[in-house]
Amino acid sequence: MTSADREFWDGEAARFDEEPDHGLRDPQVHDAWRSLIVGLTPPAPCRVADLGCGTGSLSLLLAEEGHRVDGIDVSPEMVRRANAKAGTFPGVGFVVGDAAVPPFEQGAYDVVLCRHVLWAIPEPAEALARWVDLLARDGRLLLIEGQWSTGTGLTAERTAALVEGAGLTASVRPLADPAYWGKRIDDERYVVVGRR
Repeated sequence: MTSADREFWDGEAARFDEEPDHGLRDPQVHDAWRSLIVGLTPPAPCRVADLGCGTGSLSLLLAEEGHRVDGIDVSPEMVRRANAKAGTFPGVGFVVGDAAVPPFEQGAYDVVLCRHVLWAIPEPAEALARWVDLLARDGRLLLIEGQWSTGTGLTAERTAALVEGAGLTASVRPLADPAYWGKRIDDERYVVVGRR
């Protein structure tokens, strides 16, 4: 990520949580994401890397379920807001850094989670190889992505192919339910789960 990326996301941080799926303030949206994430992660406690964590909403949701979460984001302002949101809640912490090259311990994570970041990385296959290296032996990769109506993003087929190219078995679950987004959507949104 470049300094321009950092500046852009710093500028977006103040209104980032206004989107229902970012702030998870709406109880129905919060519950939909909680149900999804709990269903895709191993039983607590496990160790999770949240790459491109933004303001930390999913990190905190996972910590509330009893997981230990390390979040990273390129934006210092996003990380400041994530730390403020987490407060003194145990088991969750955030650092400023590039999600494509996370400075986390290899082989230490039961789950590597990334939401709406892979599509923006110039070399996604290289980033995925680094993310797979973070996984413990039975770890899993959770990629929440989309091909948006603006024409940006990644199709589920492309994301699954990238995950399989990184040496994992990929399964795709569509996320078309408006409960996840706080509104109806007309684009492709999904989660790809990668396992060894």
